[in-house]
Amino acid sequence: MSNIELKLEELGIELPDAAAPAANYLPYLVEDNLVYISGQLPMLNGEILLKGKLGDNVSIEEGQKAAKLCVLNILSQLKKAVGGNLDNVVQCLKLGIFVNSTSDFTDHAKVGNGGSNILVEILGDAGKHARFAMGANSLPFGVPVEIDAVFKINN
Repeated sequence: MSNIELKLEELGIELPDAAAPAANYLPYLVEDNLVYISGQLPMLNGEILLKGKLGDNVSIEEGQKAAKLCVLNILSQLKKAVGGNLDNVVQCLKLGIFVNSTSDFTDHAKVGNGGSNILVEILGDAGKHARFAMGANSLPFGVPVEIDAVFKINN
């Protein structure tokens, strides 16, 4: 069992099944020693767990939970991309965090912390990353958060 798998077990986290793409795109793409993960939604084994908009009917805490689930889905895709061994991950380089929010909502970074924090908790220093968190007028299927990622891996 990989060190990352042991950490997940220690944290009581089971990665969800990697979601199939919802349209004509790849869920991830490996180029040299980089893995580009397409935007992941707050889904658990094919089911969207939360819909809505921050600043309206979704709280910051709910948004953080949605961001955490997005990151767990990112790790599921990453696990497939590295042939099942997450110990091949060198570094998360960047997260792009999209928050479905009202025009007056300004706590995008707080919502994004739900994803950033769990990534660092699982990967340690390899989970520390650059990121952006921005508001969007809408997101696919009405979800409150979507996150994409770029990772450096061992070849």
